[in-house]
Amino acid sequence: MIKINENYLKLPGSYLFSTIAKKVKAYQEAHPDADIIRLGIGDVTLPIAPSIVKALHEAVDEMGQASTFHGYAPDLGYDFLREAIAKADYQERGCQIEADEIFVSDGAKSDCGNIQELFAEDARIAVCDPVYPVYVDSNVMAGRTGQYDSVSGTWSNVIYLPCTMENGFVPALPDQVPDMIYLCNPCNPTGTTLTKDELKVWVDYANANGAVILYDAAYEAYITEEEIPHTIYEVEGARTCAIEFRSYSKNAGFTGVRLGFTVVPKDLKSGEASLHDMWARRHGTKYNGAPYIQQKAGLAVYSEEGRREVKEQVAYYMRNARTIYDGLKEAGYDVVGGVNSPYVWLHTGEQTSWEFFDTLLDKAHVVGTPGSGFGPSGEHYFRLTGFGTYENTVKAVERIKNLKK
Repeated sequence: MIKINENYLKLPGSYLFSTIAKKVKAYQEAHPDADIIRLGIGDVTLPIAPSIVKALHEAVDEMGQASTFHGYAPDLGYDFLREAIAKADYQERGCQIEADEIFVSDGAKSDCGNIQELFAEDARIAVCDPVYPVYVDSNVMAGRTGQYDSVSGTWSNVIYLPCTMENGFVPALPDQVPDMIYLCNPCNPTGTTLTKDELKVWVDYANANGAVILYDAAYEAYITEEEIPHTIYEVEGARTCAIEFRSYSKNAGFTGVRLGFTVVPKDLKSGEASLHDMWARRHGTKYNGAPYIQQKAGLAVYSEEGRREVKEQVAYYMRNARTIYDGLKEAGYDVVGGVNSPYVWLHTGEQTSWEFFDTLLDKAHVVGTPGSGFGPSGEHYFRLTGFGTYENTVKAVERIKNLKK
């Protein structure tokens, strides 16, 4: 008989966003005339910016000529993109990150899920709670999380760092020492952030305890407050304890194009083992890079025109998020976020997050994301995203406000 990885059987239900899609599909089939507005999954709605479309066309044309054709991309990414990333995203911010410490991939989600392969099966993870479910799910698949308690919604071998209204959604240092610490800044789903001083506490803790910080900066383009760092490498000491993930999905609208990158500094080691070299070896064996066409599109993001267009798109989504925040706050809802990220985190009161999901879908025809899907501390919370169109965002806010009447 075929032997399977039984850790997959430990995963409760289906992936959060798959469950949402099934529920919405069933509702739409039963109510075909319902005008459903989707503010749930973090998918962008604006078309790719013109300068990036131009780069895509040019790259396709190159692929059609023998003299400019490109086959397999280099394992770690093309130098032209890695050099642009190093300069624009790090060196211009005073961070000592070099091009050969950057690994181009098909997206931050892949890298966030795959990075755990570098660590021992008995390594313990710490995660903010609530947070992006890929962190925990990928470690479940690796057999690292212990047993699941369906009542509490927790895993026996996971160290949870509650982020609640009581602590301002800022995680405290854990009582137990983890090997891997997942931090998401700005946080998905709460939309809240850690300051440079708050991050320094985590960097010092990781260095003192031999832990590694797995830092998800997918939403850094949405940071508006000056005291919030755009990269963990703005913090002294981060090169020896932190891996950073980035994505073009949200800032440049690449959800349908797929491009991201991970930074693994050469200074990051476990004993004599270099995590940089290990990740490079993993890229060579299990290639999840992006083709030439996508990488040329990524390069266009850093052009003068590309930067301007991307900034305008980010501002559009942030306007939506602020519209949600202001409208719901005015209606009497308890909400946070919408300042340094395109997400608004809403308290559902006595209703569970899935009960609120059903109410919102049935009474307002609006789709959001139940907070419990991000972790146990997400219960009685709900995420709404600014990634819809502005017109639909305004309509959705009015519908949600009407639920209070």
